[in-house]
Amino acid sequence: MLLKLANSRQILFFGGKGGVGKTTVSAATALAAADQGKNVLLVSTDPAHNLGHLFDRRIGPKPVKLASGLDGLELDPEKTVDRHLEEVTAALRRMMPAHLSGEIDKHMELSRDAPGMQEAAMLERIAEVIEQASDYDLVVFDTAPSGHTARLMALPEMMSAWTEGLIKRRDKADSFSAVLKSLARDSSVGANALGDEPAQQDQDRESRIRRLLNRRKQRFAGLRDALADADKTGFVIVLAAERLPVLETIELHAQLVRSGVDVAGLVVNKRLPDGLQGFLAERKSQEDIHLATLNDSLGQVTRQDLQLAPADVLGVDALRAFASQF
Repeated sequence: MLLKLANSRQILFFGGKGGVGKTTVSAATALAAADQGKNVLLVSTDPAHNLGHLFDRRIGPKPVKLASGLDGLELDPEKTVDRHLEEVTAALRRMMPAHLSGEIDKHMELSRDAPGMQEAAMLERIAEVIEQASDYDLVVFDTAPSGHTARLMALPEMMSAWTEGLIKRRDKADSFSAVLKSLARDSSVGANALGDEPAQQDQDRESRIRRLLNRRKQRFAGLRDALADADKTGFVIVLAAERLPVLETIELHAQLVRSGVDVAGLVVNKRLPDGLQGFLAERKSQEDIHLATLNDSLGQVTRQDLQLAPADVLGVDALRAFASQF
């Protein structure tokens, strides 16, 4: 299933409950696709930085070569927010009158810890990665645990609509702005409200604001369309054959479907082999019970089971051995 998806899609997201092996499964899939001749980019949005641990090397926000045909990068949520705020602050300083710079700094500092800031910054970075990934045949995302990822997948539609609303409100404000400028020529009221700036500077600022809003609109709309295109993008939920991961998978599937994201498959990782006795045989029977619950709810979704590895999966050779199950 996983190799079939890697050969048929351009973007794959791997998500699920923390600790089920998302990074191992996504990295092995990316490596297997690269070994088949594809040019692959593996991207981690998980703050745990497990990708670097898995390949035993430092991986940062710029692509580094992990193997032949495989590049990797890690998006740190905190650093992504810092970069996002720096870019927004710089853009606002260019657009707004100089006397408002102090207010801009105050507003952006308050925004740092605002609800949804981390998700919005990460979303824009993901959209940017996808925009700039034209040289790759496949982009594989190793995402953060389920709750964070579910919110992230729902954001493109909301952000696209929000930006469209800003543009419409900007259009409505133009006529009001014209009235204020007319007042500014006749009294100090308008001048105090708008600042004493030349008309050309004001027009240039308006033009920059519109370009920025339209660029963000196009970026979010592009990501929204990519996520909704089942021929291009798929989401793979990774889970363990345990009660809580199964229940969380059922919930995550429903959230993704509501967001218009195609759930292309389920991967049940760390499965115990057959033929066990005693304690392990009891654990195996519990797995079967929990997977019956999964099948009752999501039996229509393609599923692949992967055996529990005899040792930790670390490094390229171990990932290739793990991917032999695919």
